[in-house]
Amino acid sequence: MTLGSLDIARPPALAIVGMSSERWIGGLSFPEGPRWHEGRLWFSDFGDRVVRAVDEQGTIDEIVHVPERPSGLGWHPDGSLLVVSMNDRRVLRVQRGVARLHADLAGFTEYACNDMVSDPSGNSYVGHMGFDLLARPLQPKAASLLSVRADGTVTVAAPDLMFPNGVVLSADGRTLIVAETFGRRLTAFDVASDGTLARRRVFAELPGRSPDGICLDREAAVWVADASSKTCVRVAEGGEITDTITTQQLCYACVLGGADGRTLFLCTAEGYGPAAMAKHTGAIETARVAVPGA
Repeated sequence: MTLGSLDIARPPALAIVGMSSERWIGGLSFPEGPRWHEGRLWFSDFGDRVVRAVDEQGTIDEIVHVPERPSGLGWHPDGSLLVVSMNDRRVLRVQRGVARLHADLAGFTEYACNDMVSDPSGNSYVGHMGFDLLARPLQPKAASLLSVRADGTVTVAAPDLMFPNGVVLSADGRTLIVAETFGRRLTAFDVASDGTLARRRVFAELPGRSPDGICLDREAAVWVADASSKTCVRVAEGGEITDTITTQQLCYACVLGGADGRTLFLCTAEGYGPAAMAKHTGAIETARVAVPGA
C-alpha cells in the first residue's frame, strides 16, 4: 500500500529469517534514529524534516515537523518525545504535537548534532559531528558526547570521540556504548547513579567499517549499521562478528523491535547528502533475528 509518496510492503513480522533484509517502507528521503516504542517504530526522516511512527501493519503517522532536521529520538519521564534538532543543535520536547526547546547544545559544538539515547530518569546522551561531514576534503576531528538532564541542563559526558554517533544503554542502565564512526570502533563506559560516565574502554574494534546507528540485544551483543557498506553486523564484546545481514542499500541505523523483539529494522539509503535525499530512495528494511532486543 502507499501513503502519499511512501511505498509500504507487507508487515515485517512476515519477513523471512535469513542473511538478507527485505524492503518494508520506501520513498523516504533519509531515515535515521530508529526507536521501538509502545508498539511502533519511530524514526526521523532528514530530508522531509519530519518524525514518523509506524505500526507493524504499516499505518504511518507524522508526529512532528522539525525545520532544522530531526535526528536522535528519546522520551522524557513524563512521556513526551525528545528530538535532536540537527542544524540548530538543540533538543526539542514535543508535547501535544508542539515542539519546544528542551536543551540548547550550540555552546558545545560548532557542527550538527546527531543520535541520542534517553534513560528512564530523563538523562539523555547526544552525539555531534565535530566537523563538516559534507566538506571536501574531509577534515575529521574529535567531538564530545553530551549529557542532557531531565531539566535541560547540558554538560560534556565524554570528550575526544571520533564522530560519536549511535548510542545505546544496557537494560540495567549501567553501561553505555557509543559508535565512533571515524574511530571505527565501539566505545563503552560505566554509567554512575548520577548519570556521569567513567571507565572508558573499547568494546569492539571494527577495522574497515564505519559504525553508525547501533542497537543492543539480550545477550549484550550490538547490531551495528555500517554506513560504508550494505551490511549490518552483530558484534560481541571484544570484536567478534557473529552475524552479518546484507541490506539493499547503504545501512545507516538499526533497532530491534516488533511484538517479540526479534525484528531488526534497518534504515537504508542510496547515500548521505542533499542530492541523495532529494531522490527519496531511503527505506526501512527488515530482517528476523534469533536474539530479541534488550
